Amino acid sequence: MMQPLKNVLGRLMFASGLDALLLGRTGVVVAFHRVHEDRDVYGLSIDRRTFQQYCEFFQRHFKVIPLGEFVAKLERGEPLNRHLAITFDDGYRDNFDNAVPVLEKLALPATFFVVTQWIGSNVVPWWDAHGTRSWMTWDQVRELRRRGFEIGSHTRTHADLGSITGPVALKEIVGGRLELEERLEGRIDLFAYPYGGSQHMADSNRELVKAAGFRCCCSCYGGVTLQGDDPFDLHRIAISPWYASPEQFGLELVRGMRPPSSTSRIPCCGTSEVTGR
Repeated sequence: MMQPLKNVLGRLMFASGLDALLLGRTGVVVAFHRVHEDRDVYGLSIDRRTFQQYCEFFQRHFKVIPLGEFVAKLERGEPLNRHLAITFDDGYRDNFDNAVPVLEKLALPATFFVVTQWIGSNVVPWWDAHGTRSWMTWDQVRELRRRGFEIGSHTRTHADLGSITGPVALKEIVGGRLELEERLEGRIDLFAYPYGGSQHMADSNRELVKAAGFRCCCSCYGGVTLQGDDPFDLHRIAISPWYASPEQFGLELVRGMRPPSSTSRIPCCGTSEVTGR
């Protein structure tokens, strides 16, 4: 099915209210990465205008809540009933500059998962080697928390937790949390693992996440969340230009609860992989 047709079908589904029947008892966690000022975007990046369209769509068709509250519902075994949580990965400066004003304008909560060793640094990850990048400063991360946004851990160095285990993994998981708590002078209990595919989280490391005192372990693949799902195997859906519109995104939730192009191959940070190339 071509994207234009999917876009039309998605619009019809939400205009008719059929989505309320099909998605009524589910929850959704979405993941954003870069939010550019203009439309010159790639990979898992989107432009600010498109980001606002997504936020307005979420506000119309879902109840947007903080991720911490979403996790609490899972912990208590409560139905999710079209609740949605907005998250961001890595700690890009454009999140602060371009996404936060939209979120505040619409009064929407969000969670920012940051790589602690990248904040305030000049690190260039492999997927940004051909483009520009800039990370938030620690003052900006503290400002996010002061404004009421949640901060979560994304490890110290964006390590692949499917490839490392033992003391090295422990340093990434626990060390990232301790650095955040020291910098922010408060408890950090939300965690998202880098790259986000099922193959990027070893079972032993998931146990380390639990032992470290986190309340969740977020992936970056999969689809909707259901009552009774494990918060330590929490699916998230990466938003990218692969979707022609927010309505197509909604249609994909109903069609198969995940994008069709081998989602487990899609890293939570990257470029051309989002189209399956």
